[in-house]
Amino acid sequence: MVKFHRPTHPFGRYYTPRTGQAYLCPQPSKKSVQRLIGEIREATDRKTTWQEAEAKVKQINRKLAGWANYFSLGPVSKAYRAVNSYTAPRLRRWLCHKHKVTSTGTTRFPNEYLYNTIGLIQLSPGARNPSRAKT
Repeated sequence: MVKFHRPTHPFGRYYTPRTGQAYLCPQPSKKSVQRLIGEIREATDRKTTWQEAEAKVKQINRKLAGWANYFSLGPVSKAYRAVNSYTAPRLRRWLCHKHKVTSTGTTRFPNEYLYNTIGLIQLSPGARNPSRAKT
């Protein structure tokens, strides 16, 4: 019996909301989103609280940017929203364990701290990766 490899992301015809023009592109599957969330979970495990927060954010940002660049074409809003809604609270929980904060950490580590101070990236469908931009 021959088994066929099934791609982990649906590849198909999608339409632009503005013009209605059709184009072919991949869309992140639920399995792909869950795999990325699993990698973020591993990266923010309690065993890694000895690492510096900036180094941990840099590691997470590399994962997020690479995944976002792969799925930069096509309908990605739902997938990006799912990843963003998981990443910030998970990093906040990791910081609370690191600094032995007993609360949820939203006061000590608000979103402004995560995104502006330590540099966590937030996936957005319209933004391009600044590292690929020409200067």
